[in-house]
Amino acid sequence: MMVIGVDPHKSTHTATAVDPSTNRSVASIRVEASLADYARMLRWARQFEQRRWAVENAEGLGRHLSSWLLARGEQVVDVPSTATARVRQLSRGGGRKNDQIDAAAAACVAALQGDGRPLAAEGITDALALLDESWMNLAQCRVRLVNQLHALLRELLAGGAPKDLSATAAGELLRRVRPAGDVERVRKQIAAGLVTQIRSVDALLKSNAKQISELVAASGSTLTDTVGVGAITAGRLIGRTGRADRFPSSASFANYAGAAPIEVASAQRARHRLSRSGDRQLNAALHTVVAITQVRTPGSRGHAYYNAKIAQGEDDPRSATRRLADHIWRTMITDERRVAANPGGHPGATLQSSAAGSTPTASSSDRSLPGPARRDSTTPCPAA
Repeated sequence: MMVIGVDPHKSTHTATAVDPSTNRSVASIRVEASLADYARMLRWARQFEQRRWAVENAEGLGRHLSSWLLARGEQVVDVPSTATARVRQLSRGGGRKNDQIDAAAAACVAALQGDGRPLAAEGITDALALLDESWMNLAQCRVRLVNQLHALLRELLAGGAPKDLSATAAGELLRRVRPAGDVERVRKQIAAGLVTQIRSVDALLKSNAKQISELVAASGSTLTDTVGVGAITAGRLIGRTGRADRFPSSASFANYAGAAPIEVASAQRARHRLSRSGDRQLNAALHTVVAITQVRTPGSRGHAYYNAKIAQGEDDPRSATRRLADHIWRTMITDERRVAANPGGHPGATLQSSAAGSTPTASSSDRSLPGPARRDSTTPCPAA
């Protein structure tokens, strides 16, 4: 099978066909980023009866091209830019770099290194990822607006406004203000405008949350049965993870989420430190929203686990985060298998997703600390 590497840019795309048996470039083409040139590139690629596309950064500049190829039944894999950079660094060529070399490097990565992640048509996970990103942007926007409103109300009212301020409460406070000059009149006018914007953002957040709840329910996920996981958190976990079975084990998922400790060893001395890598939004959902909530909720599994660790003289909720990552991965794997086993499936569901990054691999320090973790696998166990 011929591997066609693609180096995408905003205005142009360069494709290079590489023969995996010889690891040599066979042909190359450069096209404009337009539908007409997409079709021209596909006609050029049809000279290779068996082919597979390896698009560098298919979740970024190559997303539109990748979606177009998938819609026409082509096999497409996503190749991370870091992998193509390694190929260029280790290959001969005196450090030369151009679009054709980058495209060939992407093909080599997909053909030889196995770092390519198969892509498929977009589905519920991609929709949840988009809604989650929109929800975070709206939430941050609301925080900024409320902070600006507080600053103005401190200058308009003695003692300012209460910390827990809603748009309705702010409107009532402003109605009591009687400006004593041009400056206060402008200040009140700006504050009234902020109240209007906050109401608008609140309406968008409510609509966004409703959509996320509907999609989580349509996906058949049971994540919301876990203590501390609501519809918004479940949408973030699903959207940022994509297909859970792309991870070979729960340890690999924890490594991707930045919940696995990093081993730092030399000679006879070994220790583990907190991971600063991985998907930080996914890590925040596991640690800040879920692990901390469970630790403070009597009767939950996280609360019992944390109390057991305190009894052992350990007071670190991060170990609960690691254990929780195992539980979340197992829950998502179970949900996916149940949906796959159901002939009807769920409305709008797809068994593949192009969400999240390339398939990660587990490092040597992916076990839960303290104590060994059960390394679950995506391989189904035989029935007892």
